[in-house]
Amino acid sequence: MPSRPSLPDSHRLPRLDEPRDMPLREQVAEHLRHAFIVGDIAPGVVLSAPTLAEEFGISATPVREAMLDLATEGHVRALRYKGYRVLEFSPETRAQHVELRGFIEIPLMLRVAAHGMPDEQLAAARRLAADSLQAAVDGDLIEFIRLDTSLHLGLLKAAGNDVAVRHVRSLRSLARLTGLRALAEQGELEKTAREHLDIVDAIADRDPGRMNTVMAAHLGHVTGVWA
Repeated sequence: MPSRPSLPDSHRLPRLDEPRDMPLREQVAEHLRHAFIVGDIAPGVVLSAPTLAEEFGISATPVREAMLDLATEGHVRALRYKGYRVLEFSPETRAQHVELRGFIEIPLMLRVAAHGMPDEQLAAARRLAADSLQAAVDGDLIEFIRLDTSLHLGLLKAAGNDVAVRHVRSLRSLARLTGLRALAEQGELEKTAREHLDIVDAIADRDPGRMNTVMAAHLGHVTGVWA
């Protein structure tokens, strides 16, 4: 029989029976990606669509659709008559993902810092940065990852390269940041989360040099203290 996702009681999958703009298929995929990233669902676990549907409080159909999407993205592998096994990525593969992100993100973020952003967009980015810091303080890792993703992709979108946004979104979803929970429990995640505010400040000050320093350190956490 497929095993249930081994989640701590405080990090069970959220119920998705509340109406939202996002289709259920996308909500399921988003929640599972984030759970894979922070290690709430570990590599090797076999996921069952009916079991997940019960936890999410929805029918099995959108869950099956989401699992097909996640299989296409490389997060899980279908097992005949059993479900889907969560895949592991080697340290070498994870390092290659981060290296590629650096090639894409840092030059574009330098462009954003050089040209600045409209006040309204900058204020929105600052709110996301502050909210991500609060999520880190609260130890809410799923919310932290969601806000972290929204902030970074939003800033990349400001650079005007939609192709880069799509590729970075895919690369970010393949991260495995299992060290985040220990950092949060030790009160250390707050320190690295503050870099989001530094990134926004570099844009406000139109300081590409500072942006280069902050982004290099920030991406380093993905294979360093966050891994």
